[in-house]
Amino acid sequence: MQSLQFTAESSSNGTTERDFTVGEIPGVLWSPAPGADRAPLVLMGHGGGTHKKAPAMSGRAQRLVAAGFHVAVIDTPGHGDRPRTAHDEREIAELYRARAAGEPEGPVVVRYNAYLAELAVPEWRATLDALQELAEIGADGPVGYFGINMGTAIGVPLVAVEPRITAAVFGQHWPDALAEQARRITVPVEFAMQWDDEHIPRDAALALFDAFASTDKTLHANAGRHKELPRFEADSAVRFFVRHLGRAAVTRA
Repeated sequence: MQSLQFTAESSSNGTTERDFTVGEIPGVLWSPAPGADRAPLVLMGHGGGTHKKAPAMSGRAQRLVAAGFHVAVIDTPGHGDRPRTAHDEREIAELYRARAAGEPEGPVVVRYNAYLAELAVPEWRATLDALQELAEIGADGPVGYFGINMGTAIGVPLVAVEPRITAAVFGQHWPDALAEQARRITVPVEFAMQWDDEHIPRDAALALFDAFASTDKTLHANAGRHKELPRFEADSAVRFFVRHLGRAAVTRA
């Protein structure tokens, strides 16, 4: 197993931010202040074209840490501090071409995200192995997953194969490459969609939600376009994880 190496650390407003690597995988771990009780862990997947410390990631992390969670994000291959391959460049160029031509983006995004998921799922599992070696997280603590857009494209296949993840928040993706894996997911799920999404048709979003085999699943449908997901959905996700993972409860020895 590859060990986790911390490379930088800072603290602000009761949150400790630590950059880390697991082999060649760069990530960041946000945690309650040192000395706090052992806390549950939430893995977060970032969106396409962004990175582990994008504002959406740091903002959601601050909310989760305030509620008593550790939060970890890693850069997806071809994103953030990771180099792009020729394949990445071709897919990104094709996405921009389709967008400029007014063509649907879905076929390109679905194909590229499925490719990235094949690479990222094993990386997430290796990262979780390493994170659970930390005393403040532990091998027996509860784990959740939170990812929208590309974070869903990677998160659905991850949660489908990773029994340590016991609750998940997803949203805003097509069902094409994910429905089969969603049918293998039985943990509690919260799912967000935009009712007026110009990229993901309503019936596509509803089809993905319907595919989850979870008996405890909730759909949040908000008015607005693709990039208008309300910020209060992040607060709802925090409440969801508090319900299903609990708060910090175990004092470290």
